[in-house]
Amino acid sequence: MREAQIRLAVFAWLEEQSALYEDVLPWSLLQHGFFYRGQKISLVGQQGIWKPKAFESVPISIRTSYQGHYADGMTEDGLLHYKYRGTDPNHHENAGLRRAMIEGVPLVYFHGLATGKYVAAWPVYIVGDDPAGLTFTVAVDDKHHIQSVPSVSEEAALARRRYITASFRVRLHQRAFRVRVLEAYRSQCAFCRLRHAELLDAAHIIPDSDLGGEPVVNNGLSLCKIHHAAYDRHFIGVTPDYQIVVRDDLLQEIDGPMLRHGIQGIHSQRLLLPKKEAERPDRDRLALRYEQFRKAI
Repeated sequence: MREAQIRLAVFAWLEEQSALYEDVLPWSLLQHGFFYRGQKISLVGQQGIWKPKAFESVPISIRTSYQGHYADGMTEDGLLHYKYRGTDPNHHENAGLRRAMIEGVPLVYFHGLATGKYVAAWPVYIVGDDPAGLTFTVAVDDKHHIQSVPSVSEEAALARRRYITASFRVRLHQRAFRVRVLEAYRSQCAFCRLRHAELLDAAHIIPDSDLGGEPVVNNGLSLCKIHHAAYDRHFIGVTPDYQIVVRDDLLQEIDGPMLRHGIQGIHSQRLLLPKKEAERPDRDRLALRYEQFRKAI
């Protein structure tokens, strides 16, 4: 009973922290955790399967590290694969997850977006065990179903979990794109060099709904919110040679300091580029987007 109460406290704490950190949680925060009735509850450790001291045998969380050596991923039916700890199915950490499956205990799943940065999903449930493949199957569920009495069939519950897990995967891609683009640009706007990450977006060169709009760093630009909106609405374009171009009519317009310094003042300036060449904007994508900008003038 006490462990169940702690789990609910963990979920409530994660809700608060995810809102505070805009979904991207630092490792130090998770490792420190919080205090529940005077007892420290850590949420992660060096092991991917983590059980704090306050728990008897069932873990609180599972974790996939950024560029980790375990082959975690999506199953063909839209759920998550999570690899065993080591190769012994009876290792106590694997046994703890197996018990979580049998008893239907909700866990937290942490997915690494970059070094020391994680997105959390909860509740997640272990819904399958493959000792031959050294793999558990994991499903993300709706937060409203943590304590609810099942009122639908197992098939309907599984369909719901597949949908929610797929939605989580989309959220992962969005958050990973933002984190990696901002890191590549050293948390600066590529147009005006503004350095406050809270005011920056990861803008797509080719929209993610279009062919070629993958959420990869070289299809992204780190832009402040004003310049992101201006870029999306073709007020500003970028040539394949990384030159910023402001629409002609805006260059002739007379207005306040934002237009004068924030828009007109960056015309013909060179784009701030990532240090790594592989992370720099793809010239073919820029050419396609610039052509759209020219047609919109």
